Amino acid sequence: MLADRTTLTRFLIEERRRYPSMCGDLNSLILNVALACKAIARRVSYGALDGVLGAEASTNVQGETQQRLDVIANDLFLRANEWGGMVAGLVSEELEAPHPIPARFSRGKYLLAFDPLDGSSNIDVNVSVGSIFSILRAPDLAGADPTEKAFLQPGTEQVCAGYAIYGPSTMLVLTVGTGVHGFTLDPQLGEFVLTRQQIRIPPTATEFAINASNRRFWEPAVRRYVDECLAGRAGPRGTDFNMRGVASLVAEAHRILTRGGVFLYPRDSEDPARPGRLRLLYEANPVALLVEQAGGRASTGRDRLLKVVPTGLHQRVPFIFGAADEVGRIETYHREPLDGGLDAPLYGTRGLFRVSA
Repeated sequence: MLADRTTLTRFLIEERRRYPSMCGDLNSLILNVALACKAIARRVSYGALDGVLGAEASTNVQGETQQRLDVIANDLFLRANEWGGMVAGLVSEELEAPHPIPARFSRGKYLLAFDPLDGSSNIDVNVSVGSIFSILRAPDLAGADPTEKAFLQPGTEQVCAGYAIYGPSTMLVLTVGTGVHGFTLDPQLGEFVLTRQQIRIPPTATEFAINASNRRFWEPAVRRYVDECLAGRAGPRGTDFNMRGVASLVAEAHRILTRGGVFLYPRDSEDPARPGRLRLLYEANPVALLVEQAGGRASTGRDRLLKVVPTGLHQRVPFIFGAADEVGRIETYHREPLDGGLDAPLYGTRGLFRVSA
C-alpha cells in the first residue's frame, strides 16, 4: 500500500524537518529533476517503437556524435527545470555555454549541471544508460545571467548530486549531504519510491572495472595495480579479482553502490592535451559526492577529486572511485618511486628483484 511506502516527495519533506537548514526550493528543484528523469525513462523504454534510436547529423561541444536521445534528453532537462524559479542557470554536456533562463521566468538560487544521457553510445544495444546531475548554490548576480565562472566551483560545494539509471527498472539515486538513498520508479503510480536507505560501499573489494585496451597508455602505478589484481591468489594481493566493464559511468557507479568494487578511468598518455576522459562538473563531481557519502573514496589517482577547482565547463579529469582501501592503494602507488624505471609488479618497489639499500 502507498501508505506503507516513502515517495521521493515524502522523503524530501521529512529530510527538511530533520534538517531545517534545507531549503524548500532545493526540494522543488530535485522534484523537477526527477520529472525530467521520468520523461527520459519513458522515451528510453520505448526505444525503436518511439523512433528515438540512432545518431544525429550533429556533434556536441566535445566533437562527439550526438545520439537522437542525447538531444531529446537534454531538451527534457531544460524544459523541466528552467521555468520553476529555482535555478539561475544550467550547464549541460550537450551545450557549449550556460543555458540562460528565459526572461519570462524568474531566477532562483541554484545552478544545475547535468549529463542528460550518460552512456548513450550503448543505447542501440540496450545497455543501461542514465542521467547525472549536480546542484550548486548560485552566487549573487543581481538578476543577471550566470557566466561560466559561476559554475566553476569545486565538488565540495555541491548541495545535492545524483543520477537516474534506466535499466530493467528505473532508479533515482541521490544525496543531499545526509547519506545516499535509492528510489525505484513505480510505473503505475508514476512516483519514485524509497527502496534503499543509507547505501554503503564496503571498504575492500575483489572486483574492478577498467578499459584494458588502453593499457599501453596507462601510467606505471595503474599497470602495477591492475597486474596485481590479475595475478589473483598467487600474486602479491593473495586474492582473486573479477574484472567488469560497462562503458557507462552511471552503470559503473550503480554497480559499485550496489555490490562494491572500484572503477578506474585513469590519466593516460594517448592524448597529452587531455589528461582525463570524464567531465568534472557534471560527471565526476556528482558521482564522487555520492561515493564519499556512501563511505567510499573518489580520486584523480593522486588527490581527492572533490577538491579539484574547475577551469572550464567541460574540463576532463582522470577518475578513480569505489572501495576506500582500493582507491587509497592506487593513490599510494602513484606516490611510490619505481626502482630503475621498471613498472611491472615483479620488478617494482615491492618486487622480487628489489635491490637492497
